[in-house]
Amino acid sequence: MTPDPSTSHLVLIPSYNTGPKLFETVRDARAHWAPVWVVIDGSTDGTASELRAMAAEDPHLRVLELPANRGKGAAVLHGLEEAERCGFTHALTMDADGQHPADRIPQFQGVSLANPDALVLGKPVFDAAAPRLRVGGRKISNWWANLETLWGGIGDSLFGFRVYPIKPLRAVMRRNPWMRRFDFDPEAAVRLCWAGLPTINVPAPVRYFKAEEGGVSHFNYVRDNALLTWMHTRLMLGFIGRLPMLAVRRVRSRPLRSSLR
Repeated sequence: MTPDPSTSHLVLIPSYNTGPKLFETVRDARAHWAPVWVVIDGSTDGTASELRAMAAEDPHLRVLELPANRGKGAAVLHGLEEAERCGFTHALTMDADGQHPADRIPQFQGVSLANPDALVLGKPVFDAAAPRLRVGGRKISNWWANLETLWGGIGDSLFGFRVYPIKPLRAVMRRNPWMRRFDFDPEAAVRLCWAGLPTINVPAPVRYFKAEEGGVSHFNYVRDNALLTWMHTRLMLGFIGRLPMLAVRRVRSRPLRSSLR
C-alpha cells in the first residue's frame, strides 16, 4: 500500500553519484509518501538511467536532471522551482544516501500540514556508528547558527531532513548567490528565521553507513569546513545589521518548538 498523492507537499531528493543507495532511498520514500522527486545533480555513476526506468513505471516518481554537478543547494533550488510551477507549496528534503529515516516522512509532513507557515527541522538522534568528528563538529555550526538568529529555535543547522515552505525559501535564494553547495542547509535555516518563519524541531534518527554497506559521502573536511567558515562570517555580518530587529522579535515572541517523538 502506498499513500494517496499529496497536491501540496512533496519529497525532494537531490543526488550526486550516490550509487545503489539511491534506489533503496527512493523506494523507502515512495513507500511512505507520494509524490517523490529526485534531482540528479550531474551524476556520472549511471544511476540516472535506472532511476528513469523506475519512474516510467511509477507515476508518483519524477526525475529531474542537471547536465553538470552544481551542488546540493543548486539541485534543491532546481527542484523547488519546478515544484512551485506545478502548484506545490512545501518540500521535504532528504539525502539520497539512506541516512535519513523515510518512515518519519508522514510525521514531518503532518506537522507541516498542521503548521504551514513553519520551518519543520529535523533534530538528529545519533547512534553509536556516527563519526565523532562529524557529531562534534556540527555543534560548532549549531552554536553559530543560534547566535546568528539570537537563539531563534534552530535545533540543528546541518541536518537536511526538513520541510520547507517553498515560496519563502525561493525568495531567500533569489536574493543572494550563496546557499548552492554544502552551505545550503545551515544558511537556509538562518535566513528563513531572519525572514520570520517559526521553527518546529522534530527528533529523527540518523544512520551512517560504512563504505562496505554502500555508504557514500562527498564531505571534504578541509573544503567544506572552509565553506562553512565563510558562510558564518557573512551571516555574522548580516546578523549585526539585523540585531535590533531580532532582539525586538525575541522579546515579543518565542519560537514555535516541538518535542514530538
